[in-house]
Amino acid sequence: MSALPVLASSAAALKLPGFWRRALHHRSFMIGAVLTLLLVLAATVSLAWTPWSPYEMDMPSKMQPPSGSHWLGTDSFGRDVASLLLVGARASILVGVIAVGIGLVVGTALGLLAAARRGWVEEAIMRLSDFSLAFPAILSAIMMTAVFGPGIVNAIVAIGIYNIPTFARITRASANAIWSREYIAAARACGKGAFSITFQHVLPNISAVLIVQITIRFAIAILAEAALSYLGLGTQPPQPSWGRMLSEAQTLMFQAPLLAVFPGVAIALAVLGLNLLGDGLRDLLDPRLARAR
Repeated sequence: MSALPVLASSAAALKLPGFWRRALHHRSFMIGAVLTLLLVLAATVSLAWTPWSPYEMDMPSKMQPPSGSHWLGTDSFGRDVASLLLVGARASILVGVIAVGIGLVVGTALGLLAAARRGWVEEAIMRLSDFSLAFPAILSAIMMTAVFGPGIVNAIVAIGIYNIPTFARITRASANAIWSREYIAAARACGKGAFSITFQHVLPNISAVLIVQITIRFAIAILAEAALSYLGLGTQPPQPSWGRMLSEAQTLMFQAPLLAVFPGVAIALAVLGLNLLGDGLRDLLDPRLARAR
């Protein structure tokens, strides 16, 4: 007894004939992939090279417009804006990777447990998720800051905790759809337990959903980190951050408006790229949409 699952696993989807050919012709996927690659490339390059040191202030050179020496100009402390943007990409990726990782590992485990056990276990996990959703990342960061002080670690923890119920609910809903399939009943008839079925059949068949959700939550994490840094609760000086660059530029909007434009565009492109990448992956990893194309 067998039946095709609603969503194929990402590994199986990647092996579909013509997957990469379809990916190259998928506009959202390609635009998102290019923008995401630029974000990763900027962070990687900043590890080895920046036009100027992003930590050294040069007051005689402050507020300079873009030039051959300073490609995007300098800020109110004489720091090179291009260097600040490059190094700021590192903070965004760091927060995104760790915060989304926390939500993915803990939330997926809770969602799989809820779908496998059902009953009061599922009800308790879902009610706990509902309670957690009442505390957004920014509110959680404010509460943690009041207790432990501001910093990037507290921002990561707050964003990570906020991601847990989202992954738990999505995992539980997707897993419930898989548990109702005929091949799951066949696996049970063969004597397989809930743990074995979960990791051999359920998790591989919901991995496509999780991959798409990772890209979306990554974009939200970058936006949340920028917002927290803007409020002074995230990345602390002297570490560059796109959100803090916006905060420092708000008082100079009439003297040097480009100081706010550059980090704002960087945040917008990073979030846009990850969202487009997620939309493209959703289309490409869903076999029904793959056959339609």
